[in-house]
Amino acid sequence: MTPPTTLVLLPGLDGTEVFFEPLLASLPESVRPLVVSYPHSGDYGYAELLALVRGAVAGIPECYVLGWSFSGPLALMLAAAEPDKVRGVILSATFVRPPNRLLSRMRFAVAGPTVWTWRAARRLPLWLFRPRSDPFRRAKSQTWRRISAGVLAARLRAILGVDAREPLRGCSQPVLYIASSRDDIVPRHNLDEIMQLRPSVQVVTIDGPHQAMYTNPHAAAQAIASFISRPGA
Repeated sequence: MTPPTTLVLLPGLDGTEVFFEPLLASLPESVRPLVVSYPHSGDYGYAELLALVRGAVAGIPECYVLGWSFSGPLALMLAAAEPDKVRGVILSATFVRPPNRLLSRMRFAVAGPTVWTWRAARRLPLWLFRPRSDPFRRAKSQTWRRISAGVLAARLRAILGVDAREPLRGCSQPVLYIASSRDDIVPRHNLDEIMQLRPSVQVVTIDGPHQAMYTNPHAAAQAIASFISRPGA
């Protein structure tokens, strides 16, 4: 019997396993998931998180890596740092440079108080239009309790300074991009840039918003399993 393939999952901006839970429940038994959560305190950029992820996979002989949103560049960095370990890269709703170029000029303004205000504004529609039992509202509330505005600000500053074009160009492993059909966080031009840099990237679009891997986990799981099982992947 063929042993399951290890899939290392790197989370979005919240840095937790919370939004991966529906996907984890949808993956087939042929895929063994390993979620790497990020520290709940401290000013961690991509370089520091890369060291953390490499430590988390040190005992794994080979794996695939999935980087969601914030973690897309990190997945490419891991593939570059561990070419003999990483067999394939899955990018989901992500980017290789800051997803909104205009925001790159405002890095100095991304601080804890600013992010706290932004988070508060985003909470209001959830409180007003979704019941307390709503799974998405509960997931958001869970991450808000665990991750401070200061930590999110540090990760946003990391995004505004990231450039993973070279790791993508030099990536020797096959790459899958899972796009969200209604992504209002990471605009389409980010996927276009990835395709220009590496035309061989396989693209699968699943229905849903930026968090489509959470809202449409079965489609995401199917795309992941198909990519992992295909010859040469």
